[in-house]
Amino acid sequence: MTTPDYSRNPANYCFRHPDRMSFALCQRCQRTICPECQTPAAVGVICPECLREQQKGRTPAQKRAQRRWGRGGGVAVRAGSAPVTNWIVGITAGMFLLDLLLRQVGFNLQGWLAFYAPTLYPQFGAFEPWRLFTWMLAHASFIHVGLNLLSVWMIGRVLEPMLGRWRFLALYLISGLGGAVAAALLAFTTPVVGASGALFGMLGALLVIGRTLGGDVRGIMIILAINLVIGFAFGGISWQAHVGGLAAGLAVGWVFSTTRQASRSRRQLVLLGVIVAVLLVLLALAPMIYVG
Repeated sequence: MTTPDYSRNPANYCFRHPDRMSFALCQRCQRTICPECQTPAAVGVICPECLREQQKGRTPAQKRAQRRWGRGGGVAVRAGSAPVTNWIVGITAGMFLLDLLLRQVGFNLQGWLAFYAPTLYPQFGAFEPWRLFTWMLAHASFIHVGLNLLSVWMIGRVLEPMLGRWRFLALYLISGLGGAVAAALLAFTTPVVGASGALFGMLGALLVIGRTLGGDVRGIMIILAINLVIGFAFGGISWQAHVGGLAAGLAVGWVFSTTRQASRSRRQLVLLGVIVAVLLVLLALAPMIYVG
């Protein structure tokens, strides 16, 4: 489907707010809903109409539980918020502070979390696969963690309501994995820390999705270009992780853009699995390229 087709297709807009584009579908009626109209459910989100129908069908016991635990039925997330983004920011900031505290007693948490390619392969004397993802939780300084988490929070509050919680989490993790794989391929013996690989993946996905929906993505392209130039121009920055995260994010964004219909959910999972499989194959090739 071409970009003009997407921009003219009413199915790509909130059925209650026709001027607002979104990728999120009500899990019950499968209509497109914008962040303002989303109410988190057990899986995905539901629209206000389906929520009212669901509340009408509550049993007396469910109604008593709602009165007991407060309006909204207990733990709820405000419509249009970004809970996964908030958790990512909170956990990452917490790990940075924990690292500072543990350093006072002689334990280097960052060294245990950082991505270092040789630690992934038994032939190099270690096998620590958690580093493929934990490197996104480690940061080198207050400025490093502050800028990364501010950017993740700002972009996440746009992307997460649009994609939904689980798609957004998949994007974040696959982008981080892409950054780690690129670092292993292009800088095998260089330790890498930071959420910037995942952040570049978020920007890449936002670029693809915005372009597919017919939006003006020139601002995103300028931000990407500036940050890529900074990565290449200054030492101490892993441009390899940036490029890898960006490539993975572009791929995931393309998958989400082409499989947004509920009827293509299985295809979406398969394509995401293919992306992960390709990344793991490339990761397996890294020591051969390094040794060769």
